[in-house]
Amino acid sequence: MLRRIAARTFVIVAVVVIVLVMFAFTWRNKVPLDVDLFFVSVPTTAAVAFTVAFAVGWLFGIVCLGAWALKLLNERRNLRRKLKVSESEVTTLRNLPLNDAD
Repeated sequence: MLRRIAARTFVIVAVVVIVLVMFAFTWRNKVPLDVDLFFVSVPTTAAVAFTVAFAVGWLFGIVCLGAWALKLLNERRNLRRKLKVSESEVTTLRNLPLNDAD
């Protein structure tokens, strides 16, 4: 219980610190700049450019994590299927009568 409260408090403090740093960064960097995206140049500020880059990186990370999780779920499903087959085979072998070698 104490660990959960400490983890929740850490997350809240981390979010507050990130928001404060973001506001300080935005307040200090109001100079316009052009972001060149190969085929178009977008006028923006550094704060917006960093925020968009962070959001795109976060979404990319979520997509990669989702693909990894789907791979693990598929592997788990296959392993469960193989386990059922193995258990059925073991049950069948246990039910066979023993033939004594004479």
